[in-house]
Amino acid sequence: MKQPTLLNWIELSQAAFRQNISSLSALAGGRTLAICVKANAYGHGLPEVTRMLINRPEVDYVTVHSLDEALVVRESGWAKPVMVLGPISPSSLEAVVEHDLEPMILDRHSLTLLGKLSEKNKCSVKTHLKLETGTNRQGLTENDLPAVASVYRKYPGLGRPHGAAMHFANIEDTTSHEYAESQLKTFRRLVRRMSALKIKPRLLHAACSAALILFDKTRLDLVRPGIAAYGHWPSKETYLSYRLQGGSNDLFKPVLNWRARVTQLKHVPANSFIGYGCTYRTTSPAKLAVLPVGYADGYDRKLSNLAYVLIKGRRAPVRGRICMNLMMVDVTDIKGVRLGEEVTLLGRDGDETLTAEQLAAWAGSINYEILARLSPLIPRLLS
Repeated sequence: MKQPTLLNWIELSQAAFRQNISSLSALAGGRTLAICVKANAYGHGLPEVTRMLINRPEVDYVTVHSLDEALVVRESGWAKPVMVLGPISPSSLEAVVEHDLEPMILDRHSLTLLGKLSEKNKCSVKTHLKLETGTNRQGLTENDLPAVASVYRKYPGLGRPHGAAMHFANIEDTTSHEYAESQLKTFRRLVRRMSALKIKPRLLHAACSAALILFDKTRLDLVRPGIAAYGHWPSKETYLSYRLQGGSNDLFKPVLNWRARVTQLKHVPANSFIGYGCTYRTTSPAKLAVLPVGYADGYDRKLSNLAYVLIKGRRAPVRGRICMNLMMVDVTDIKGVRLGEEVTLLGRDGDETLTAEQLAAWAGSINYEILARLSPLIPRLLS
């Protein structure tokens, strides 16, 4: 059977991914390297990225947010440790034992249930304590630690915490890192308290992508980079801080290119409205290309009448509102555009490049959101 022509797809560069992992491994300096693959591997495709990671011996762990993500990782062939950063329903904790997962402990109740499971199954369970240091999101406070320690003492299968973790609240969005310094100081105090309670962790970990790139003091025993693995700087402030420190410009390379094909061409007279809401009106005769991509695919509606795509290495502006499944672009000044012509929505075409950062600026968002919202139904192809 002939392979159908794709109308909307994502390409993943294996060479770029290898470069990014090598850069992160060098920054980690021999510490345990855990790559974050939550949010469908930041929109890149969880099964595809997991399979690429299997071939990277530098990577020791993957981190996910949910149990469902952890199961996909295991089904995709990942046999090394999996750390689950987010909450797990009490009724699903049996899967932690069944699939040999390492949960992040966020409350005493879940830890107690895991202790009972370890007793029931006569097994050990590796756990990581999330410590509250100033993000005020997930995490255990200093007042929580004595009760948590009593659970570890009660259930030998829990041993002591395999890890203790924190997350920075303000390390990406600023070139001033005073708050991050205060959080790290709090973290160290809480870890000392854990030691006094005889639940000293084996691994300490705090470093996200920005922390790993900028600060050796945050690297501790294990590092947990996310967006940098996919070739993107966490923020322009992180990039600026790194360059001001004398860092190189070639650490990371974007992995993802998003393509589509022209599915309709139409000639529109002057003074014609385009799309819902009549938000754009032609001032002269125009040639439009209709693309089978919309906000349901993750192409933000706020890009209406602001963004452009690349066709034949040239910019074609978006005209009218982004629809649920369709969008229109102006190809009046691009010669030779045909039905089925390849279009780049994100990535490189010739000498032109459209970045996630540029789309985020137009949409009033961040590169994380542009990537993470890419529909998991879009086919991912390794290149």
